[in-house]
Amino acid sequence: MLPPPVILDAQAISGITGSISLSCWIIVFAPQIYENFKRKSSKGLSLSFIILWLAGDIFNVLGAVLQGLLPTMIILAIYYTFADIVLLWQCLVYGDGEQKKSITDLTHLSPTTPINDDILENVLSPSTTTSSSQDLENGQTTKTKESLTSSNSNISTILLNTLMVSLVVLSGVIGWYISYLNDSKHNGHGHKHKHDSKNPTDLIYDPLAQFFGWLCAILYLGSRIPQIILNYKRKSTDGISFMFFLFACLGNLTYVISIISIDMSWYYLWVNSSWLAGSLGTLALDFTIFIQFFLYNKDDYEIDDDDDDDLTSCCESTILTTTNGNDNSNNNRNYGTNN
Repeated sequence: MLPPPVILDAQAISGITGSISLSCWIIVFAPQIYENFKRKSSKGLSLSFIILWLAGDIFNVLGAVLQGLLPTMIILAIYYTFADIVLLWQCLVYGDGEQKKSITDLTHLSPTTPINDDILENVLSPSTTTSSSQDLENGQTTKTKESLTSSNSNISTILLNTLMVSLVVLSGVIGWYISYLNDSKHNGHGHKHKHDSKNPTDLIYDPLAQFFGWLCAILYLGSRIPQIILNYKRKSTDGISFMFFLFACLGNLTYVISIISIDMSWYYLWVNSSWLAGSLGTLALDFTIFIQFFLYNKDDYEIDDDDDDDLTSCCESTILTTTNGNDNSNNNRNYGTNN
C-alpha cells in the first residue's frame, strides 16, 4: 500500500516547522555543554545569562501547564530547565578555569644581570646564537603551516556545522512525517482535516498563564543583554559555541512560523502573544550575538597575529643582545690577555 500524499496546507506547514523547532531545542544546549567540558572552562559565558534563562524556563513550565499546552511542549520545557541547570553547574565549577599560559623567563639573558662567566659562555655561545636563528626560521615556517592548517580547520568546521543543521532539520521533517502517517491510519485518509484538530478560537485566555508567559518572555529577552554586554567588553566571543545560538535562532524562527501558520486572527495572536514576543525578541538579540561572532572573531585572529609578531620581535632583539654581549665578552678577554 502506497503512503498517502502529503498536502502542504497551513496545518502541515505548522506541523513541519513545529517538529523542526522541537529538534532544534532538543539539541540546542549540547554544543555549549560540550564546549565547556572540552575547555574545562566557562569563560566567555555570562553567568547572568544562564540564571535569567533558567528562571525563564521555570516560568515557561508553569505557563505551559496552566495554559494547557501540548504534553510534548511541557516535557521539553522541563528538559530545558535541567539543561540550564547543567550549564549553571559548569559555570560554577569551571569558572574561568583556563590554565595560565607559561611565559618564558629571559631575564638571565639580559646583559645587566650579573651572572657567572661559565654560564655566560654557555648561554651566549655562537652555537646558541645559530640555534636561535634557526629556531626563528623554523618558527616562521611553522607559523605558515599553522595558518594553512587553521584555514583547513575552518572549512572542516563549516562543513561539520552544515551537516549538523541538515541532520537536525531532516530529523524534524522525518518526525513530522511519521506522525502524519500515524494520523492518516487512524483517520482512514491521507490528511487530517481542520475539524479534527482543536480550533484556535476554542483557546481560553488564562490570565495567570499569560502572566507567567510574559514574565518568561521578559526573562528570555533580559538574559541576552548580559551576554551581549560581556562580548562587547571583551571584544571577543571566545568560549561561546556558535551552534548554541544558531540552533536557538532556528528553534525560535520555526516556532514562530508554526504558530502564525495556523491562524492570524487577533484573538489567536493575543493568546499566543507572550510566546511570540519571547521568540521574536530573542531571535533579534541572538542575531546581534551573531554579528559579534563575525566582528570579534576577526579581531581575535588579528590579535593572535600581533602577539606572534611581538614574540618574534622579542626573540630577534634577544638574539641581537646576546650576540653583542658575546662579542664584548670576547673583546674584554682578549684585551686582558694582551695586558
